Amino acid sequence: MTTGAQTPTHFDTRPRRSRLRTVLPLGLAAWLALEIWLLTVVAGAAGGFTVFLSLLAGFLLGSVVIKRAGRRAFQNLNEALQRGTPPSSGGGSGLMMLGGLLLMIPGLASDALGLLLLLPPVQKAVGRYAQRTVDSRLRAATPGTVGEAFQQARMHRPDGKVVRGEVIIREDERGGDERGETPQDRRPPLTP
Repeated sequence: MTTGAQTPTHFDTRPRRSRLRTVLPLGLAAWLALEIWLLTVVAGAAGGFTVFLSLLAGFLLGSVVIKRAGRRAFQNLNEALQRGTPPSSGGGSGLMMLGGLLLMIPGLASDALGLLLLLPPVQKAVGRYAQRTVDSRLRAATPGTVGEAFQQARMHRPDGKVVRGEVIIREDERGGDERGETPQDRRPPLTP
């Protein structure tokens, strides 16, 4: 029995895989192979106990760095909220946390990269590169994407100041406001 519908000439109608979804697993596998190879080379040259101690020291140093960077970021946020200004983007707390996380991951290459991210000149360079990349992606965002939503949500004032104000609704003679609501129609405020 035929329905008259034509059969498709090509069967692969799935969208193409993004380059990131193809490269990321291969990159992680190569990184893991590099870490294992480095651990075996260093263990052969210096001994297994030395490798164990270096991994333990990296874990402890990473946890201290993450705790310190988190405390600094929280302190900056509290100070900014008390001043009523947006938090400063300086400080590199995010990159310090990433460096601490890389120190905590077992492996010598990740430890070296984590220590590199703790250096202030490297943090500044990586931060500038990341800011330029994010800005260019947001400028190139097409309508209807997440990037376009972030672009619309950004504050476009060059000084970054927040203007505080309040909404005043005028009431007319009969007790209703300009929207026609009477005091009985109004809802209580959401915040106490």
